[in-house]
Amino acid sequence: MPDTATPVPTDARVLGISDSAARRVAFLIRQEGNPALMLRLTVSGGGCSGFQYGFGFDDTVNEDDHVFEKDGTKIVTDDCSLDLLAGATLDYVEDLIGASFQIKNPNATASCGCGNSFAV
Repeated sequence: MPDTATPVPTDARVLGISDSAARRVAFLIRQEGNPALMLRLTVSGGGCSGFQYGFGFDDTVNEDDHVFEKDGTKIVTDDCSLDLLAGATLDYVEDLIGASFQIKNPNATASCGCGNSFAV
């Protein structure tokens, strides 16, 4: 079955979530034992390309947060991070060299080899 994400216009202030990312986040939340958890995706200054992605679990939605949901799995990001993530898709990829969350970000003009940082 192909992995799909809801198509997202690149100028929209939304974040797409692939099927595999939703499944992996749901699995990790079950492992944590707290169904109220969401994956928090942030963007901060740093990394070898200027900005870097951050991932962590959170059970709180702040006033400036945006929550995106797919199949009951919630991804939360703050307003400033969403400016740099608008139109991006969160994916989870497994291949021969490992497995990782990846951001397919149409706003990034360059990224580093590891995929954890980017420039706009």
